[in-house]
Amino acid sequence: MKSRMPEDTVLVTGGAGFIGSHLVRLLVAEGHKVIVLDNFSSGKRENIADLETEGKIQVAEWDVTMSEGIGKVVKGCGTVFHLAANPEVRLGDPAIHFETNIRGTFNVLEAMRKNHGETIVFASSSTVYGDASVIPTSETYSPLKPISVYGAAKLAGESLISAYCASYGLNGVVLRYANVVGPGQNHGVIYDFAAKLKENQRELEILGDGSQRKSYLHVDDAVAATIQCWKQTGSKNEVYNVGSDDDIDVKRIADIVVQEMGLAGVAYKFTGGIDGGRGWKGDVKYMRLELGKLKSLGWKPKYGSEMSVRLACRSLVGK
Repeated sequence: MKSRMPEDTVLVTGGAGFIGSHLVRLLVAEGHKVIVLDNFSSGKRENIADLETEGKIQVAEWDVTMSEGIGKVVKGCGTVFHLAANPEVRLGDPAIHFETNIRGTFNVLEAMRKNHGETIVFASSSTVYGDASVIPTSETYSPLKPISVYGAAKLAGESLISAYCASYGLNGVVLRYANVVGPGQNHGVIYDFAAKLKENQRELEILGDGSQRKSYLHVDDAVAATIQCWKQTGSKNEVYNVGSDDDIDVKRIADIVVQEMGLAGVAYKFTGGIDGGRGWKGDVKYMRLELGKLKSLGWKPKYGSEMSVRLACRSLVGK
């Protein structure tokens, strides 16, 4: 694999989204030529508007589920950071995950195969592990049994990338992110809690029993890890866990959101949940990732789960 020089042109699918827009800014800051492909369904043009206006990026408004036009954008880009996806784990219609998260990944890979793409960096998810029996969970854990269609779609994407790397000579970097939080997020438990408390400052409904424990990762740490893996991975296909060194339960997240919003006396109303206190069908109750492989590249998170949650909440409430 050739070295990644600053003048190389890279493509970021979903580059106007939450993680994607932060990644785009870091790539631009490092001097890379960046093309953003986004259909602006969940991503917001305002997230990258200043970069576009200043001529620091090119923007292609397109949907990865539409295969015909992707090749024109991919052509000339050695690396594709593939972040375009429907991010809602709780999404009711599985067809949306299939079309966007599986077919979209296939379309990107096909465009790379036909237009001499070199490297795909894929935003996967810790949800591919399902209910792991070993925590913290390493990249070698098996069998992978996702319990949500979202997790299954991400695992399908990983499998497609593995096959294209073996069959067509692509290089793959697969990143299994923990729960990424921070400025610009527009879904997830912190966002939901803040929205609910803006509506009713006396009571907060909490899905599940509040004991769900997971790892939370600040978006700055996530994108730094993404670029570190891209620069240092030289084999055909590598998988990395990307998370923080600890975890935090939902009840504590509620406490932090209440504190950061300057509220007091908020009554918690737990729904009780399903399947042993989960928030919804497909909700992984316990998750923390083993990070040794990623740390061997010289990366480590700046923030733990609690500080990541706190900083994310502050960005939501304008502190």
